[in-house]
Amino acid sequence: MTEVRTEVLVIGGGPAGLSAAAALAPACRVLVLDREPEAGGIPRHSDHTGYGVRDLRTVTTGPRYARRLVDAALASGAEVRTEATVTGWAGERTVEVTTPQGRLAVTADAVVLATGARERPRTARLVAGDRPAGVLSTGLLQNLVHLQHRSPGTRAVVVGSELVSWSAVLTLREAGCSTVLMTTERPHGESYAALRVPASTGLRVPVATRTRVVRVVGRDRVEGVDLEDLATGRRRHVPCDTVVFTGDWIPDHELARLGGIDLDPATKGPRVDARLRTSAPGVFAIGNLVHPVDTADVAALDGRHVADAVRRWFGGGAAAVPAPGVDLVADAPLTWVAPSVVRPGDGVPARSRLLLWTDERRLAARVSVSQSGREIARRTLPWPAVPGRVLRVPASVLDEVRADAGPVHIRLV
Repeated sequence: MTEVRTEVLVIGGGPAGLSAAAALAPACRVLVLDREPEAGGIPRHSDHTGYGVRDLRTVTTGPRYARRLVDAALASGAEVRTEATVTGWAGERTVEVTTPQGRLAVTADAVVLATGARERPRTARLVAGDRPAGVLSTGLLQNLVHLQHRSPGTRAVVVGSELVSWSAVLTLREAGCSTVLMTTERPHGESYAALRVPASTGLRVPVATRTRVVRVVGRDRVEGVDLEDLATGRRRHVPCDTVVFTGDWIPDHELARLGGIDLDPATKGPRVDARLRTSAPGVFAIGNLVHPVDTADVAALDGRHVADAVRRWFGGGAAAVPAPGVDLVADAPLTWVAPSVVRPGDGVPARSRLLLWTDERRLAARVSVSQSGREIARRTLPWPAVPGRVLRVPASVLDEVRADAGPVHIRLV
């Protein structure tokens, strides 16, 4: 096993990891490891526009966005190694890596975890049936179409109605495959109305709400799905040769779990504070690993934000050692909040926003923050709370938090 030494190790070459590398590399040695043949993350094979709004102040396609982030990391002096899979830990900040050229043991002064999130597969959704060809996730679909230039089929059912679900519809359309139905268990579509309405009419995709796929029919190839109406229990058969399971994200937390890093029971990703520090000294977590899932540009801004925390870690002293933290708790119908820990003197999180997820739709979203039974802040947001997309709350709601007064509860009122 070859030993490698670097100052900062970034694990994951998506928008968050590449942005962190670009921000840090001018001042220190940075090594980025990515398991894919090319760095860039999900945008690399998401061949439609809409990327780069918040971080690059432009609108571009996924592949162009990915290339710009890779080019920026390389231009800053970072080393980016692909086909490098981190398989485990061999020390506090040493990881074992498998590459086509052999195994490595990489030791760093600081480690940034940027392993992202993935869509929950069909098996985790407990959908019955055999395992025929034609059952895909959005990532697999986009890889098949944009990288392998293969056809997924001719008639597809898309499970889910998040932003990524419409991304799948666009990819299917580009491949010549019509989307005969989009289905969601929720009473409303989860993507933005400004996108959902013209997309459903312009692309002529019917959206079946309060429904769920209960069975995939077909043995060698998908022949259709059985769809259940959640209100009546009635079922109907929808003929198709492709089923795309979209959204319902879970973080790629295996490496964090293997390292004994504290995980948030709600997000299943590492618990982090406003500076994106984990429970392991010198180990940070960013992007959709800690808020599954937000847009690529928000993940990229996490990468920029973590650079200051890493530099403070290198500086040592009291600034690098976290003070005791106060837990942030999301009360139902909110399911998680990121960051999940607040510490005095930490400053604000990335973009001065708390990120939350809701299970209920609230067109007039009012947020209440309380500690020890006392309300310390209340805000009426100018945007709704909608399942399937992140709810952003100004971090100023935490201005009155006390370090000695116990957990902080955030709820919708």
